[in-house]
Amino acid sequence: MTAAILVVEDELPMRRVLRAALGTQGYYVWEAGSKQEALQTLSRKTPQAILLDLGLPDGDGMEVLAAVRGRSELPVVVISARGGERDQVLALDSGANDYVTKPFREAELLARLRAALRRAAHAASFDDKLEVGPLRIHLIERRVFVDDQPVALTPTEFSLLHVMARQAGRVVTHRQLLREVWGSKYVDDTQYLRVFMRQLRQKLERNPNRPQLLLTTPGVGYRLKPPE
Repeated sequence: MTAAILVVEDELPMRRVLRAALGTQGYYVWEAGSKQEALQTLSRKTPQAILLDLGLPDGDGMEVLAAVRGRSELPVVVISARGGERDQVLALDSGANDYVTKPFREAELLARLRAALRRAAHAASFDDKLEVGPLRIHLIERRVFVDDQPVALTPTEFSLLHVMARQAGRVVTHRQLLREVWGSKYVDDTQYLRVFMRQLRQKLERNPNRPQLLLTTPGVGYRLKPPE
C-alpha cells in the first residue's frame, strides 16, 4: 500500500517542492499550512508519517508533535530552519523520529523518511530478536552475540543497548538514555554516559575507535545502526 504523508509547512513554495519530491516516489501527500489545519487533518485522517515544520503561523510545530505523541507512535520527521543543537535535542526528546535542517537535499530527506517508515514497520512486527550487521540482540533473554560469539554485558550496559535497540536507527538523546537507564536524577551526567558507551563499543565494535554500530550524533545523542 502506498504511504500517505502529511506535510505540515506554512510556506507554499516549500510545500510545492515537498509535494513534487514525495509524488515522484509514489507517496500520497496531504498538506497543512498551520498548526490548526494540521490538527484538524489528523482528527480526520491517519497518515503513515508526518513531515513537520516547527515555525507555523499560529503556533509552534512542537505543539503538533506533542498532540501526535499523546495518541500514537506515528513517525514524525522534523524539517526546520532551526539548526541549533538545543532545538534538535528538544524535538528528539519530545518524540520526533528524525530532524532535518533547512536547506536540505531532497535525496537526504527522502532517505530519512524511508528510514522512519521502515522503523515503524519493524516496530509493528517486532519480536525479541534484532540483528544489525554482526550484532545479534535477544531482548527477552538478555543475550548478545557478535559474529555468533556470545558477549557478556553488565546489567547497565545491556539496559543502555536495550533502549537503543528499541529505537534502532533513531537518534536517542543523552537525556533520554540517562533518564531511562539511570533515572531522572542523572539526566545531566553526560560524562557518565560517555564512559558506558565507550565500554559498549569496546565489547561490540570490531574497531571501537571507528564505530559502525553505535553511532554518535555530536551534541545530541547516540543511535544504533538500523537493521538492513
